[in-house]
Amino acid sequence: MKDYYNVLGVEKTATEDEIKKAFRKLAHQYHPDKQGGNAEKFKEINEAYQVLSDNEKRQRYDQFGEAGVNGQGFGGGPAGAGMNWEDVVRRAGFGGGFQGGVEFDLGDIFSEFFGGGAAGGRRSGRQRHGADIQMDIEVDFREAAFGTKKQVDLYKTVTCDTCNGNGAKPGTPINTCRQCNGTGAIEQVQRSVFGAVRRHAICPGCNGEGKIPETKCTECRGTGTIKKNTTIEVDIPAGIDDQQTLRISGHGEAGLRGAQPGNLFITIRIHARQGWERDGDDVITRMSVPYSMLVLGGKVTVETLDGSVEVKIPSGTESGKALRLRGKGIPHLQSSGRGDHIVIVTIDIPQRVSMKQKRLLKELAELEGMNVDE
Repeated sequence: MKDYYNVLGVEKTATEDEIKKAFRKLAHQYHPDKQGGNAEKFKEINEAYQVLSDNEKRQRYDQFGEAGVNGQGFGGGPAGAGMNWEDVVRRAGFGGGFQGGVEFDLGDIFSEFFGGGAAGGRRSGRQRHGADIQMDIEVDFREAAFGTKKQVDLYKTVTCDTCNGNGAKPGTPINTCRQCNGTGAIEQVQRSVFGAVRRHAICPGCNGEGKIPETKCTECRGTGTIKKNTTIEVDIPAGIDDQQTLRISGHGEAGLRGAQPGNLFITIRIHARQGWERDGDDVITRMSVPYSMLVLGGKVTVETLDGSVEVKIPSGTESGKALRLRGKGIPHLQSSGRGDHIVIVTIDIPQRVSMKQKRLLKELAELEGMNVDE
């Protein structure tokens, strides 16, 4: 018996969101066209998701096992036959928008699964957008806290200035593609691990545009794009954390023949700063102070994001006590207010002490009724 929960790597008590998240991750990992992909595993995880993502099927499976969904796990037919892939990927959260640092497009997911254009006629005449660019930017602790601007240099494809992206030599006509008769799509029947799939694919002759330049632009050779060094200014928002990713829309690679450009994804790497630790929007400083200060009280100087601050240590403070400086921490990302700066004080035990210190410590020990070594 197949354990669909084990296939997706989730518990039997998993929520719909947890099942959906697991499916998305595994679908990308095992896609047959990717390096390290596995067609059988890919088929198996989709079979599991088709059952567990449907409340009625999941209830039957939980009650009767595989027999409870046998013959109707995929659209009422044998497992793997007649499945509605558009419904599968839409339920899995690939219906568009920004999720977890990745922008998904339903048509693009079909294109990835089946080699392009599987969304049928809706894909016809539609050009593929340019590729996304991913990169890292390093910022220091204070820049991440208060925000900054960074100049980013990119060597990428941009729209050709000579033909304005249409791929034609200036002054020459652009003709209707004969291969697709101007529709931008051709019909194909492709055999896959799931059987025969009839689909409308992007026309390879015109790349889905429906038109072909009679004479190609000599600058870009008909692609509508050229490679070029570009510089953009990126706003790093206040409060951003390490490993978080920014999406800069439209600043990826240019699309062919005027198609929509891709996006630029920038992952932030924050340099550690000695003396400061980050915990959410709080900043933590650890300080060792003499035993006498914890007993009698005193003041220490702490370096915060706003500069030096004098912190009072009350008498009788225990080692490990956290003293909170409210509003001195990291600004909240995309909202008002700030975290706190927390000072954790511990006893500073000296490795060497003078004769006078030894004498005074011995007198203190005697007052406390303790025997100490000479």
